[in-house]
Amino acid sequence: MSETALGPLRVLDFSRVLAGPFATMLLADLGATVIKVERPGTGDDTRSWGPPYDAAGQATYFQSVNRNKTSVALDLANPDDLAHARALALEADVVVENFRPGVMQRLGLGPEVLLAANPGLVLCSVTGFGSGGGAALPGYDLLIQAVGGLMSITGDPAGEPQKVGVALVDVLAGLFASVGILAALRHRDRTGQGQRVEIDLLSSLLAALVNQGSAYTSGGTVPARMGNRHPSIAPYELVPCADHELALAVGNDRQFAALCEVIGLPELAEDSRFVTNPARVAHRTGLRALLEDHFGKRPAAEWAAELSAAGVPAGEVNDVAGAFALAERLGLNPTVDLPRPDGTSVRLTRNPIGLSATPPRYETAPPDAPGQLTLPLPGWS
Repeated sequence: MSETALGPLRVLDFSRVLAGPFATMLLADLGATVIKVERPGTGDDTRSWGPPYDAAGQATYFQSVNRNKTSVALDLANPDDLAHARALALEADVVVENFRPGVMQRLGLGPEVLLAANPGLVLCSVTGFGSGGGAALPGYDLLIQAVGGLMSITGDPAGEPQKVGVALVDVLAGLFASVGILAALRHRDRTGQGQRVEIDLLSSLLAALVNQGSAYTSGGTVPARMGNRHPSIAPYELVPCADHELALAVGNDRQFAALCEVIGLPELAEDSRFVTNPARVAHRTGLRALLEDHFGKRPAAEWAAELSAAGVPAGEVNDVAGAFALAERLGLNPTVDLPRPDGTSVRLTRNPIGLSATPPRYETAPPDAPGQLTLPLPGWS
């Protein structure tokens, strides 16, 4: 086995569902030993979130964020199990939890207690709305997308607000959590001192609004739904072809000139309405009408091939199967097969981080059931 970036880091994972488990899976992929604490019997909520299930009857939701981990079943309301949890935390390098604020303190696992006994510990808390005024609010992704403004800029302007088709805020929070944990570990390497890492879903979403957020904070503009159009770039949208839609993402004047050549209208690149991107944004409706007239004459695949050859960003709108097939054709190897104890395997999306010296590892499938490990676990590594 090749060297890993984070071995022999020890991570105790109290988190459930998506944001926390995603963060700890990223750490596990990079070599950390991750023990997932689950409720006896039922385990993580997502073990029952199905369909779909795989051929072995496992919920694919749970599988998506729990590879390379082992599981221990602990009832934190049971004094003996709680004592085991505390012992594991005091031997850990990182503890991750996403209970509501105050729960870890009530269990005797709060940062004051753990950091006093284990000064080098990095303790990461993931909440929905922080530990202040929003402490009592439940942090479900749909709710965050709604109150956090994402749904207000997603969907057709004539329709209802739309959520993104995946729990994107949880994924973003998991990414921020993993970055925060690594930064805290770097600080510990220099000073020997651990610290708290606090991530909340609402702040994660607001940070991820990027240009839409700064349109409001520094430009005084409240963004609105525009369907597949872009507020600052044109043409940057879907255009209908003879069979189905084509994604067209023209990011500069050179690309627009190349687009005009491909569709046989080179004069558009010199038209005062379209010669610059701000002009195209101002006249996007007229530009779209001209594009629709031409793109509707041929299939999307033909346009995509010809435009791509000319250096114009364009592509068909794939379903998920088509997206994985594209990645395969491009040699990106988008999936990995992880072994199960019974000799079968489960296929999952690979970690996208490429490291030349310490690449991600893919050693074990997500645990089939809570409680693989036998307690106590002295000196776990």
